[in-house]
Amino acid sequence: MISGVGSCLPGRVIGNRDEPLASLDTTDEWIRSRTGIESRRWVEPGTSTGDLAVDAARSALRRAGRPVVDLVVLATTTPDHHSPATAPAVAARLGLGTVPAFDVSAACSGFTYALAAGDAWVRAGTAQCVLVVAAETLSTITDPSDRGTAVVFADGAGAVVLRAGSSHEPGAIVATSLGSDGTQDDLAVVRAGGSRWPDHAGETSLADRCLRMRGPQMFSHAVRRMTASSRSLLEEVGWPVDSVGAFIGHQANQRILDKVADLVGVRAEARFGNIREVGNTSSASIPLVMDDLVARQAVTPGTRTLFTAFGGGATWGSVALSWPLIKEHE
Repeated sequence: MISGVGSCLPGRVIGNRDEPLASLDTTDEWIRSRTGIESRRWVEPGTSTGDLAVDAARSALRRAGRPVVDLVVLATTTPDHHSPATAPAVAARLGLGTVPAFDVSAACSGFTYALAAGDAWVRAGTAQCVLVVAAETLSTITDPSDRGTAVVFADGAGAVVLRAGSSHEPGAIVATSLGSDGTQDDLAVVRAGGSRWPDHAGETSLADRCLRMRGPQMFSHAVRRMTASSRSLLEEVGWPVDSVGAFIGHQANQRILDKVADLVGVRAEARFGNIREVGNTSSASIPLVMDDLVARQAVTPGTRTLFTAFGGGATWGSVALSWPLIKEHE
């Protein structure tokens, strides 16, 4: 069950009329009508994914009463280094000692994957408390001249603390559902820099060193997979869709979110998001929305809640849980 939530957003705000977006062949109206985004946050040079992850995690741990953590799972597409993983450094900076820590790379579905992993460790009795973090600095792998990605992607981090508890407590994770389809691995990809395309000489074009996305195809696959995953999970846990009081989809595109919610049948008043203000933060988007709602006390603890996400890979995942009761701790 979730006992703590935290987040971190960079201070640099990039509006649709600000540089470098103002130099693109686009307009504020075009961006808003196609994505629902009015502004996004980008890190300043020198700020890393790990930096955001640490700040978000500290907030979540404080709200959870600073428990003893047995495991750290970090979801990210933009680790501080190709090797080693970023999670161990985050654990060390948080003063968590020599606990096991690992990264999860599942693109925009990363938080649902990391949450499912932490849930499994607790259910298995291997851990009593798991810190799950999702952090991204997508601006570092985005080509500012590419209209298809520069207007969409943003930076941020969110974290939750999982602990063993009762299935009847607010914050209990009821079930998770994950999936992937590797035949669609070119929907969103950074082609150069890995073992398939090492680019030792550094001669690869910017286009191949940055994230590229097949927008129309991504839209259709995201809608189909998130809808099917949500419906399947609701059937598994026996929840009528009209009993869901909080729905948070991955903040990829407002049109995708609206389409999925309509197809699943989620009530308008149960739909929550922040894409307009912070853009698409990939794996961090769901916990960022969650932390904002907790801060505003916008959802009643115990409310039936559904998360769903789709990302490059292709990967997707959904989580059914009850809304947590988060207490403030000094």
